[in-house]
Amino acid sequence: MKKWQNTVTFSMSAVAALVLAACSPSEQKATTPAASGEQSAAQTDVVKRVSIATIIEHPALDSIRKGVIDELKTSGFEDGKNLKIDFQSAQGSTATVGQIAKKFAGDNPDVIVAIATPTAQSMVAATKSIPIVYSGVTDPVAAKLVPSWEASKTNVTGVSDELPLGPQIDLMKKIVPTLKSVGYVYSPGEVNSTIVLEQLKTELAKSGITVAAAPAQRTSDVLTAARSLKGKADLFYTSLDNNVVSSYESMYKVAVENKIPLVASDTGSVVRGAVAALGVNYYDVGRKTGSVVVRVLNGEKVGDIASQRMDTLDLVLSEKNAKAEGVTLSADLLKEAKEIIE
Repeated sequence: MKKWQNTVTFSMSAVAALVLAACSPSEQKATTPAASGEQSAAQTDVVKRVSIATIIEHPALDSIRKGVIDELKTSGFEDGKNLKIDFQSAQGSTATVGQIAKKFAGDNPDVIVAIATPTAQSMVAATKSIPIVYSGVTDPVAAKLVPSWEASKTNVTGVSDELPLGPQIDLMKKIVPTLKSVGYVYSPGEVNSTIVLEQLKTELAKSGITVAAAPAQRTSDVLTAARSLKGKADLFYTSLDNNVVSSYESMYKVAVENKIPLVASDTGSVVRGAVAALGVNYYDVGRKTGSVVVRVLNGEKVGDIASQRMDTLDLVLSEKNAKAEGVTLSADLLKEAKEIIE
């Protein structure tokens, strides 16, 4: 009986060897990665799906999206090859972004990238299971996207564009040394903007400076809101309010008409009319966001990744805009600039 068992064992082994030998080289190769389990998702033939949404399209948010896609490609995930990207814009409509969130939840992609606070809030409300990576959100805790800046242990993480206000206020004073009042146009329905407004009031009050605020519910309201601040502000300051940035030319028009210098929090707005901006580079925000997406695609749990901030601020100036808006930039300030736009 023992001899028969040995014979059967040998026979089965021989059959297995013959079957393996009969396999094509490609079939044999295909079994190797599964056995090793060491390849990243980018190195396999599996097509990953990333859904990207934004509340509206404007240069800062467009730069984030480009940065995300470029970082994915650099890391081996290329759209049309091993990656499928679905991009949707709500064109400024909160109702539309809610519909996009429901669509994405039904599509069940590998990762959702939510650009700007209203977008991220809608995505978080739509799914508690699909990994969400937010970007371009000033305060993710106040926006109720995550419970803290630590790893959330939920399906949400991301990259904030939060700016320290101290350096912003110092810049304002360098542009207008006699600064007494700052004009601020904002969207009352956008959490980012209302948070910055309250922070501005608190921080500027320490220097005896007041804030004159004007709400703009829609992009079409920005011009009227800015004009309402005539005679009330020595300088305009803009945060990354999506309505305001989408209608930045309106802010510039009022700044030139009334010789009120315009200071932005995003460097991309300098080419559109701001005298100065001390802020983050939104393409870099996108690259950093993309690196988080790559980690999730490669198997890391999104809830184990802490929310991140940018750690570099760039000073961009425009002497041309300064002249048009009635101020002269000092030689010392010009020396501090990373870039001077003519």
